[in-house]
Amino acid sequence: MSRFVQSAIVLAVALAVASALLAAQTRGRSAQPAREGTPATRTKIAANLMQLMRGVVYPASNVVFAAQGDLNGFPKAADPAVSPNPLTSTYAGWPAVENASLALAESANLIVLAGRLCANGKPAPVQRADWLKFAQQLRDAGLAAYKAAQSKSQDAMVEAAGTVADACSACHEVYRDRKAGLQDRCVP
Repeated sequence: MSRFVQSAIVLAVALAVASALLAAQTRGRSAQPAREGTPATRTKIAANLMQLMRGVVYPASNVVFAAQGDLNGFPKAADPAVSPNPLTSTYAGWPAVENASLALAESANLIVLAGRLCANGKPAPVQRADWLKFAQQLRDAGLAAYKAAQSKSQDAMVEAAGTVADACSACHEVYRDRKAGLQDRCVP
């Protein structure tokens, strides 16, 4: 049997198995969408607000801020696949800035989740109009940074970085930068 025929048979068997698995998975799904509160849709929050900020928002914003300068100053790491720095990793340069910008936009969804706690154990005020406004500003700033990153323009990134900084500062002035420190965070 020729190598071509053997490859064709292996490919046909693999496609048949994949099709059967896909059909079985599709049959196993309910025709009804999951109801709110069911295990399929229940959100489990693992991080408090400070952890979310330090783990997602702060690093992503630093990538956006770095894009105000020459990204060539961040050469790829010796092994980019394991670099902890997005600007020196496999997806370095403008892709890193685009990804960080989208992370900022998406993080706005995370800071408004019901049940999110602040580092002091108080609930984040996710129902307040100003909190929702600040989250929208973060989303908009992330999307503006994404658009600027797509243009690959440092000048556009300077403006976008200012928008990100302004969005962060607006919320921090009300909810983070408190005279009493950590114990007063998340209290307007």
